[in-house]
This record gives sequence, C-alpha cells and structure tokens, in this order.
Amino acid sequence: MSATHRTGTLAAALLVAIVAAGVTHAASEPDARPFNAKAAAAYLDARAEAWSTWSNAQRDRGTFCMSCHTTLPYALARPELRGRIGETQPSAAEEKILGNLLTRARNWREVEPLYPDQTRGIPKTSESRAIEAVMNAVVLSRRDARSGGRSDDTRTALDVMWSLQMKTGPNSGAWTWLNFNYEPWESPNSPYFGASMAAIAVGLAPEGYATSPAIQDRMEALRGYLRRQHGTVSLLNQLMGLWASGTVHDLLAVEQRNATIAAAFSMQQADGGWSTSSLGTYQRVDKTANDTKSDGYGTALACLALQAAGVQDPRVTKGLDWLRRNQDGATGRWTATSLNKQRDPASEPGKFMDDAATAYAVLALTIDKR
Repeated sequence: MSATHRTGTLAAALLVAIVAAGVTHAASEPDARPFNAKAAAAYLDARAEAWSTWSNAQRDRGTFCMSCHTTLPYALARPELRGRIGETQPSAAEEKILGNLLTRARNWREVEPLYPDQTRGIPKTSESRAIEAVMNAVVLSRRDARSGGRSDDTRTALDVMWSLQMKTGPNSGAWTWLNFNYEPWESPNSPYFGASMAAIAVGLAPEGYATSPAIQDRMEALRGYLRRQHGTVSLLNQLMGLWASGTVHDLLAVEQRNATIAAAFSMQQADGGWSTSSLGTYQRVDKTANDTKSDGYGTALACLALQAAGVQDPRVTKGLDWLRRNQDGATGRWTATSLNKQRDPASEPGKFMDDAATAYAVLALTIDKR
C-alpha cells in the first residue's frame, strides 16, 4: 500500500485503496447530476466559522476546541472542494482551523486539556489529550498528503499520538476517548471510531510512514485492537474501520471486510440511502424515536467506506445518487438528526449532525472524481 502514502490528496489516497483492495462487482454509470460544490463549501465555511466563535468551544490561549462533528470533518473535506470551485488557496476558515490546531499542537505541554479533570472530573484530562492527539495527527497527515512531504509538525503530532496509545486493558492498541454519552463520537462506544481515525492518520501520512519499521509494534497493537473489537461494535463503527482499511494494508482481516460490506448493503434502503440510526442500536435519552429514513451522514459514511474498500457495485452508485439528489438547494448542506435526543434544528447543537453529514458527503462524492 505504499502508493497510498504517496498520494497528493485524501481522495487520491482512497482511490489507490480502491484499486488495490480487489473487492469488485459490476459497476454502473453514476448519476450525471453534479452536486453543488460551491454551496457545500459556503455551508461548511460558515459552520466552521460559527463553531470557532461559539462560546462553548472557547479554550485557553485564544484557541477553540476541535470537534468530531464540525471542525474535524471540515478539515478533512473542505480541501477537496478547491479545484471544483476554482480556488487555489485554502479558504479563510480553513486557515483559521489549521492555525488553531497548530497553536495548540505546538504548545502541547502548556495548553490546558480540552476538558480538564479539575472542572469536568476524572478522567477527562486523559480523554481530552488522546482525542486531540488523534485529531491533530489525522488533520496534519491529510494536509501533508496533498504536498507529498511529511512536515515537522506532522511528525511531532504522530509521535504524540503514539505516546498516548493504550498498552493494557480491553482497549489496548486504541486510545482512551471522550465520553459524554453522546453517540456516535463521544460515548463508551467511540474508541473504535478514534482508533480508525488514528489508522487513517497513519495511512495518509506521506513517505511510506505506515510501513516504517519504527512504528510496526504500535501498528500491530492498533491492528490487533481493530480486529479484536470489530465484531463487537456497531455497523456504524465497523464502517469507520472499513474506511481505515482502505488506507492501511491488512488492517482488517479479509473476512471482516467482506462481512462489513455485506452488512452495509443489507441495511441500504430502497431509495439508495442509509439511515444512521439503523447502523447501530441507538436509543435517545428523551425517549423520542430516532429517525429511520435515509440521511446524509449514514449514506455518506457508507458510500465513503465502501469506495475506500474497493467496492465497485451499482448499489454504491445508487447511494451516491441519493447524495446528489438530497443536497439541500437553499443551504448546500446534507442533513441528519441527533442519535441522542430530539434537538431544535436551529440551535447550535442541532446543526452538528448536518455539519458531519455535509463534510462526509463531500468526501464520498469526491473520493475518485476531481
């Protein structure tokens, strides 16, 4: 998989994985209808800016929290829109998000944890350090994948990430993860999501980083965790592992990859999409019913993971067509709803799932098409 590490973009990296994976089916022509890249970029930029100025996101040294739902997917997806909308440089919001990340990463020992034990209770400091280390590594590796060289900041971020890898217990090989009982990214079930993101960070890092001898013992521990836990986690998390397996060779067993692919197709709805809530056993704390119709996040993650795994199948095309049809014409976003409770869609938390859905939809729709 060393070719994966030499790619210049996230999309190209995953395209190499598609070619190499060898999981093929009869393909069909995609819907010719394009998605509105300019509107998607405008939505993502506005939401990144809103998050960066939201009072709840503010941290010390004038920084703000990097979030799994808004700014992390934004940092991964937004660069993939540049060529489509005639940009040659990062947007102002991209520069702000990256600058914030670098400020915190370069002052790692001095900045406060995102959620300190002293104010949020034990073990929030260790959870915060681990989640931030993984997010730093994946964002910087993605940035470097576009330039083709591994920067000093990225080298340091990867080293910090590895230093926080768990060495004992059921999560050995993974990272402790923020737990606020918020599915799907900050719950007791989220370490698998985090470990998958760590693997993606390794797979995207240029210069053949994933195969470098210096990290093979850590990679073996990470691979062991992902394989050991794969059958115990939700299909939503399994799709994260499937995506990661497209960037790192032999991350999952062939049988696990094939079983996840089959399970994903079994949950595809008649309209071509996927429902996020159907990809796990999620119950809202307010006892309201989860939405079961196709939505932007479930569909985007399924399409992204299947393409990364090398699946060429009319059912993937059908999912991508669903995404093209269901971009909101007025806002440029794709929508999804909270797995945790019924939220006011006009509130800041009520927009988080839309943020993730939109960024992942962009990733799915640009994975092999410039």
